[in-house]
Amino acid sequence: METTFNLDHLLKEVIHISKEVGEFIRKEAENFDRSLTEYKGVSNMVSYVDKEAERRIVHHLTELLPQAGVIAEEGTGKRKVGGLNWIVDPLDGTTNFIHGLPIFCTSIALVQDENPLLGVVYEVNLKECFYATKGGGAWLNGKRIQVSPVNQLADSLIATGFPYSHLDRMPEYMKLLTDFIYKSHGFRRIGSAAVDLAYVACGRFEAFYEHNLNAWDVAAGALIVTEAGGQVSNFRNEQDYMFSGQILASGHIHEEMLEVLAPYFNK
Repeated sequence: METTFNLDHLLKEVIHISKEVGEFIRKEAENFDRSLTEYKGVSNMVSYVDKEAERRIVHHLTELLPQAGVIAEEGTGKRKVGGLNWIVDPLDGTTNFIHGLPIFCTSIALVQDENPLLGVVYEVNLKECFYATKGGGAWLNGKRIQVSPVNQLADSLIATGFPYSHLDRMPEYMKLLTDFIYKSHGFRRIGSAAVDLAYVACGRFEAFYEHNLNAWDVAAGALIVTEAGGQVSNFRNEQDYMFSGQILASGHIHEEMLEVLAPYFNK
């Protein structure tokens, strides 16, 4: 049985941690040496900044809630099977960071089993802190946010990302992209799934979808979207999005998005 905890207190502390680590990331970005980049895959990069940011976040979170496990991108901490886990992406948008493109964030979620309880996405350069607790609504720097009221794909701006692996499916992915371009206002690929989700939550994007993501990419942002009045699912409209590698998040165009996605992924 889990020790009782106060979500509002945890949220306040996680916001503080996110901003503190975000300041570290921002300072490192000013003079980052690209020669220090490491490669986990052909297009999947990591830096000492990711690793140090994760170490700091996990240290603080473990002190804050010792009974919770940790699922973190760079492997810090230990996952707890069942029960409470923190899910951490210390620097979502590493490729942007390495190239000096100022779109990257920290992403921290607390889940009970696979049910998100708390989510914080801190966009480092704009100092925008998106956050939510289960049943508590979604917020940006103290102001309540809602998904876009747009209810037609034809009037929507869509966001996506391209997978780092399974590149054999890229031709099909590009056909899907073309399909969406013809059916919407346009597309954006900004390079951070957590930021994409936060932007759906506050109405900047009408929808976001991506294939081959991990739990740390989506856990915090997905809760923020749902608390902002949006919908989140996999490409079959099932709730298994956190660990399935597929996510679709939208305001009021979920059914239209699913119809376009189905021929490409539900074969």
